[in-house]
Amino acid sequence: MSAVEGAIGGPGPAQPHGRVRAFLRLVMIEHSVFALPFAYMAALTAMFRLDGNIHWERLLLVTIAMVGLRTFAMACNRIIDREIDARNPRTAGRELVTGAVSVRSAWTGALIALVVFLGAAALLNPLCLALAPIAVVPMVVYPYGKRFTNFPHAILGLAQAMGPIGAWLAVTGAWSWPAVLLGLAVGVWIGGFDLIFACQDVKADRAHGVRSVPARFGIPAALYGARASHVVTMVLFVWYGAVTGAGPFFWSGLFVVAAAFLYEHTLVRPHDLSRLNRAFFTVNGFIGIALFVCALLDLLFRGLTV
Repeated sequence: MSAVEGAIGGPGPAQPHGRVRAFLRLVMIEHSVFALPFAYMAALTAMFRLDGNIHWERLLLVTIAMVGLRTFAMACNRIIDREIDARNPRTAGRELVTGAVSVRSAWTGALIALVVFLGAAALLNPLCLALAPIAVVPMVVYPYGKRFTNFPHAILGLAQAMGPIGAWLAVTGAWSWPAVLLGLAVGVWIGGFDLIFACQDVKADRAHGVRSVPARFGIPAALYGARASHVVTMVLFVWYGAVTGAGPFFWSGLFVVAAAFLYEHTLVRPHDLSRLNRAFFTVNGFIGIALFVCALLDLLFRGLTV
């Protein structure tokens, strides 16, 4: 985690820009890279199928909605988990534990982000606004999941699957099964690498009754589960490409993604988690960006107009 720059709720008033920076660290705003590329992929594919043109104002609203909802979700996660975080050496330096961000400030930021999300949904179309609460629910349920199920990773996957589906709805205002396929692919992918990420907390989770696949079934089982998840992810990506008539650039991107998955799973071993952060942050960030770039090139090659 980043070093704390100024205290919020400590002696003396914090500067407003310091509060904002601390809140952005709290919600790890840079991790939007995991979800945004697939929302863009869905939105641009929907635009290509709708009229072949990029609608920039709609793409901007999709971006605002995605960042707003993810910020709300992360803030809720940190608020709900702050006592668990305090007992885990890996997370004891998080801003709500150290006091760099107060609970009140975190709730304020979360509610502002929620209003931003709902406002963007309302500007997109009535269906997006009507379905917005469905997207919010798993974001709030996920942090509680580790208290009542050994499979909170599945809840996270469900929450992340909402992005591409919502982005497609934002463009067309209508339900789409190709968007569901892409959403499922993203959800299973993120659920799979959350299995890997959770392996580093097994000792603390078992000591404090926090539930997860690696805590319940062991690290080897979690890593096998992650591999199986990523195989399913590839199948869903292929299915999505087939039903949307994808061209050579998209299929080339899938080849790159498959290679990245293989590399990711060579980095982490049951008795060697030293390269876990490289597998989690670097490789998965690369996967999202690489596939989006290839999908965009494919759409442009097939006639999408900028």
